[in-house]
Amino acid sequence: MISAPLSRRGFLAGVGGLGVAGLLGACATGSDDSSSGSASSTLTLQSSLSDADPKAALTKVVEGYTKSKTTLNTIAIESFRAQLPTYLNSGNPPDVLTWYAGSVARDYASKGYLLDLSDLWTGNGACASFSPALKDLSTADGKQIFVPTSYYWWGLFYRKSAFQDWGVQVPTTWDQFIQVCKTIKSKGVAPITMGTGSTPWVASGWFDYLDLRINGAQFHRDLLAGKHPFDGPEVKVVMDHYKQLIEFIDPKGRSYSWQDAVTPLASKKAGMYLVGAFITSAVPSDVSNDLDFFRVPIIDPSVPVAEEAPTDGFFASAKSKNPQGAKDLLSYLASPTAQQQFITLAKSSNLPTSDKVDTSGFSPLVQKGIQMLNDTKEITQFFNRDSSDELQTTADTALTKFLDRPGDVNKILSDWQASAKKVLAS
Repeated sequence: MISAPLSRRGFLAGVGGLGVAGLLGACATGSDDSSSGSASSTLTLQSSLSDADPKAALTKVVEGYTKSKTTLNTIAIESFRAQLPTYLNSGNPPDVLTWYAGSVARDYASKGYLLDLSDLWTGNGACASFSPALKDLSTADGKQIFVPTSYYWWGLFYRKSAFQDWGVQVPTTWDQFIQVCKTIKSKGVAPITMGTGSTPWVASGWFDYLDLRINGAQFHRDLLAGKHPFDGPEVKVVMDHYKQLIEFIDPKGRSYSWQDAVTPLASKKAGMYLVGAFITSAVPSDVSNDLDFFRVPIIDPSVPVAEEAPTDGFFASAKSKNPQGAKDLLSYLASPTAQQQFITLAKSSNLPTSDKVDTSGFSPLVQKGIQMLNDTKEITQFFNRDSSDELQTTADTALTKFLDRPGDVNKILSDWQASAKKVLAS
């Protein structure tokens, strides 16, 4: 199921996202009290936020919750993704889990895995003041099944002083961008860093954006919904442009995680990184003030500009032994106080969903991100968020093969379509 298109104004009125992360592991168990609705039973919050700052921030936020004892389990992002269906379908699942809004949450809701949270979106509920666009993004089959807490943008991040050193300026068109890549490469520097080793989903960032710039947001949504083939002519044009980038991408990135790929950018051994604003959590403090970004350059001026702005937060298991306790915890996590505390402690570039959070002190980088989204015609999420985790796996396989063997693109796209067809039919 594809996320409904979000209007620019409606999105900015209240859409949001936590970050991505992953290194540590922990077991998944749910409430220790089988008496449904007991407010005193221990709740389990399963989290994929395992980078140091976001993990510490969420830990502090959870420590402030006093209504029920809460155990926080932190799991590496890729392990969390793979195990999520098992968590939700187990006999004693975690009560509350971090994850994504949109199609991913809707997919799990369609399987009956998620708790109905509609009462949090009405009356004095914690999400009642969130925007209609945000509510739509959190709805499946007429019920609200998600609590979004913040959002972030994607862009091409770079160091301002590095661009000055290399004598290049921010490009606005594709031809200008390719010329910037050529200039940076002539300096003995990899123009583009990209960590697709243990985090192959990073390769989908370029695929998404090239498709958005060439074919537009509606085609992209329809493609991910199975209405167009991955080996069709429109996608081949996308891959023709992707192929232009291969000579500029640091080949070491095939063994990097997304976090590892930040290091060459920070040390001026790479020029640019297409990634989410969560990059700020991995940039050294002495580099953060030198960090800037620009939107992916325009390829076809006739195509309305679209941007990725993933929305994250929490959902609850339908099998929670303490559903009311889970809702109470979710209400706390959605509160302005908890959102403000998390963003501050996580040293995050995320934006809150609550309009009661003071954003006046946000950094110039974040204010620029807000402005970019304000100037955007359409908003999408990310490949798996606008499709499914299963379809993301087919993209990971296809795009990493393409990075290694771009000359095999036709065979790769044909195999991708065959794999995607099986996923979409299941």
